[in-house]
Amino acid sequence: MDDAGEFTASTVIAWLMYTRETLRRLFYNVPTSPNVNILAICGRQKLEILAVAHNSVTGVEPNFQRFPCLKSLSLSHVSISALDLSLLLTACPKLESLELVDPEIAISDAQVTVELSSPTLKNIYVEAISLDKFILETDSIERLHLRDCALEVFELIGKGTLKYFKIDDVSVIHLDIAETVDNLEVIDVSSFTIIWTKFYQMISRSSKLRKLRLWDVTFDDYDEGIDLETIAVCFPQLNHLSLCYELRDGLMHYGLQGSSNLENVTVLELGWTVINDFFSHWVEELLKRCPNLKKIIIFGVISEAKSHEECQILAKFTSSIVRLMRKYMHVEVQFEYE
Repeated sequence: MDDAGEFTASTVIAWLMYTRETLRRLFYNVPTSPNVNILAICGRQKLEILAVAHNSVTGVEPNFQRFPCLKSLSLSHVSISALDLSLLLTACPKLESLELVDPEIAISDAQVTVELSSPTLKNIYVEAISLDKFILETDSIERLHLRDCALEVFELIGKGTLKYFKIDDVSVIHLDIAETVDNLEVIDVSSFTIIWTKFYQMISRSSKLRKLRLWDVTFDDYDEGIDLETIAVCFPQLNHLSLCYELRDGLMHYGLQGSSNLENVTVLELGWTVINDFFSHWVEELLKRCPNLKKIIIFGVISEAKSHEECQILAKFTSSIVRLMRKYMHVEVQFEYE
């Protein structure tokens, strides 16, 4: 049932009552007058996937509105209290996937923290949430994606089962996922500012990491940049590396200090926000440090109103890359400009 205009509550209730005993998937995005309590109607049934959008969820009673078979829950643009959200997860003993997109979470004056707990959750996607403190506790988490969120504090508590961690365009003062990173295979961070020492403490134990993407990331307290030596030593199994070149206050992020090679890296993605003459040299040195490279992808941002100087820099860079890649004929080269 998806955005088909307003239905009468009696029509929706009649349809749900008729189908609920055999219903496995429900995508509910229709306004009714008055509001229909989906949980009360579909609880204690065989529902496995439930997606609710542009509705309100109130008065959750896990003892009566239990979802014994539910594995996937999505709440998009839904109004719900922090207490009801917590109780709803408690009512889903087999829940594996949780998606929260721009929910309106009501918090009482005495409650500044939203705490969610589910021992079975494996995949969590959170988008467009603004909270003071957000705590997730699960012992089975494998994938976590935070997008376009504003959080004072975010904590992930659980065992070291996390394999995929992505965060993009998120504002957070204190981020803590340290308990869960021992088995991380993918870290994808973009449009993000964090204190380097905290970030390093979180990811340095991720020795099984296979893909690392740091794109438009600012480290507030690190004056020496992040060198390739640190990446090579901390992540010996890394085979996919993505870095966006940045020169800030005369300092190059992802510097070339050290001598350790990235022996297992086969795919290299490099990009810039503002191109200059140092970028070509940076690319060349990275190629030298990846002896088993098979593919390199270069991403670039080209402004619409280009000055003559910018055109010259781009032309010079293109020529230098062409010359450079003659030394690496076995490496596939791809350019993506926007």
